[in-house]
Amino acid sequence: MGRRFARLDGWLLALALLLGAAAIGYLGSRHAVVADWTAGGRASLSAETRAVLAKLDGPVEIVSYASPQGRLRQTVAAFVQRYTRLKPDLGLRFVDPERDPAAMRELGITVDGALIVHYKGREQHLDELSERSLSNALERLARGGERIVAFVAGDGERQPDGKANADLGTFMAQLESRGMRAVPLNFSQVTAVPQHTDLVVLASPTLPLPAGAVRALTDYLARGGNLLWLTEPGNEDLGLRPLADALGVRVLPGVLVDGGGSALGLQDPRMIALGDYPFHAVTAGFRMTTLFPQASALAQVSKTAWAVVPFLRSGPQSWTEFQPIANDAGSTIRYDADADELKGPLDFGFALSRLSPSPDKSVQRAAVVGDGDFLSNTFLGNGGNRALGERLFDWLLGDDALVNMPPRGAPDRLLRISQGGLNTASLGFLIVLPLLLLIAGGLIAWRRRRR
Repeated sequence: MGRRFARLDGWLLALALLLGAAAIGYLGSRHAVVADWTAGGRASLSAETRAVLAKLDGPVEIVSYASPQGRLRQTVAAFVQRYTRLKPDLGLRFVDPERDPAAMRELGITVDGALIVHYKGREQHLDELSERSLSNALERLARGGERIVAFVAGDGERQPDGKANADLGTFMAQLESRGMRAVPLNFSQVTAVPQHTDLVVLASPTLPLPAGAVRALTDYLARGGNLLWLTEPGNEDLGLRPLADALGVRVLPGVLVDGGGSALGLQDPRMIALGDYPFHAVTAGFRMTTLFPQASALAQVSKTAWAVVPFLRSGPQSWTEFQPIANDAGSTIRYDADADELKGPLDFGFALSRLSPSPDKSVQRAAVVGDGDFLSNTFLGNGGNRALGERLFDWLLGDDALVNMPPRGAPDRLLRISQGGLNTASLGFLIVLPLLLLIAGGLIAWRRRRR
């Protein structure tokens, strides 16, 4: 009888365990409970991100252009799931970028795993999978409102809506989907930069600017306006000296060439490829390779109220070449110190900022880049050119610090141990622990034999 009750107790215990497991599975499929036990809550979304999600009063769709091969899609899904827990109407959809390469180029997809975030008819492009980049994109979408970007026209500049190889139509079409609107600024029709202009772009003029146009640009700077100046080799003197003086910079003569470009397969020495950048908000955390087809070096020549920080710099094998360079691959050039050619590294991208003279904002920003081709229709799809251009425009418009989240890494990633401690740990794991297991096993076997 006792044995029957013992067996019945065993069956009841097994049944109770099965019922408990089924109940846990049933509740787990209908209720999600997530706990973050990491130091500093580094596996959870920050308070800044939660505040951004609270601003979004409608559905958000994230489209990930990730290849189905590998585990990239699983990584993206796990990352986005943290956002979905706080905002259930935030959806994720995957598209195979290899099915329609032409459509991917049209969308500006250049890296596997790129994201496009859609919200209320607006969109943001992301090439980096991080909380900061996605939360910044959501903040821009939540902010809404158009930013007016005025392009100086009438002197051979690159056109923001042009389809020619040298124009910026493809790039600006993508920026317009992010809430920016390009408008022409022709100083033959107006005498000053209109009010409520968020940014003025002087995109590689090829003809001398009239004195009135240069005066209007310098007055705009004096009032606190933001400016992007794209220049080119050979365009050092187009009547823009007053503008350069106001910024305290100079466009140096000659064209930048890089003797190390052949190692990267670049046949034209005027092609400058960058994969490393001076530290600045524009390039912070940026690791993509960019290509600049033909650039001028820049120099800071006077101290002004502007804080001038380089963010584009050529390599140590570069220099400013003064001699004409043939377009054929067989041409040979050499650095000539006797011709006053400057040896690299040389800066060709400056970011300038100062306290704004306008009472409506606190900081004024400007940028000078010695090449405009990198954003042109021809070269925009090379590596990270588009992403760098978007970063530059975001910084000039003051959108670089939308969500200022410091990186939250694990505080216990490094184990510091002395050699003596390492020897003790090795001895314990290799000798002491196996002996203890053998002794425990022997005691258990001895006790069983005595029964």
